[in-house]
Amino acid sequence: MSHEVIEKNIGLMAVLVLLVISIGGLVEIVPLFFLKSTTEPVEGLKPYSALQLEGRDIYIREGCYLCHSQMIRPLRAETERYGHYSVAGEFVYDHPFQWGSKRTGPDLARVGGRYSDEWHRVHLNNPRDVVPESNMPAFPWLNEHSIDASLTPRKLRAMRSLGVPYSDADIAAASAAVAGKTEMDALVAYLQNLGTALS
Repeated sequence: MSHEVIEKNIGLMAVLVLLVISIGGLVEIVPLFFLKSTTEPVEGLKPYSALQLEGRDIYIREGCYLCHSQMIRPLRAETERYGHYSVAGEFVYDHPFQWGSKRTGPDLARVGGRYSDEWHRVHLNNPRDVVPESNMPAFPWLNEHSIDASLTPRKLRAMRSLGVPYSDADIAAASAAVAGKTEMDALVAYLQNLGTALS
């Protein structure tokens, strides 16, 4: 009989559904904050350099995450193709993380060091020069635009406010680290860093 009262009262039903979802969510999510494997960086993980952080911003701006994931699932087919499966500790300095779920192009979680800087430059300038069957768009304008070095220290300060351990010296040196660099330089630096903490 009591279930009929709940089913006939839409307001009560909505409150009870919200309560059940809230409790379920808390039971699932809260324990993750206390697991060191999800909140502590993996050994050897360093925050992005100023140039890599700028490259990450370009990666996001250009929509690279729409076609490339950065999360290798713990399945044999994936680990054989891409390498060690992704672990949460690799991404503690990523705000927001770039896991993604769509793979029009290959996963980039372990692309760091796999190809030379020049290969990345040619690939980004015209992907079909190195991968003839590629449907990736070209990004030639990245060679033409320079990084705005005046904004880089602000970006590092913003990341520090989110828990990334940038020092005052890192922030002070940020402008000089990216001065005269192109957006292509920054994106290649970011790509060359992906997945290098776990090898």
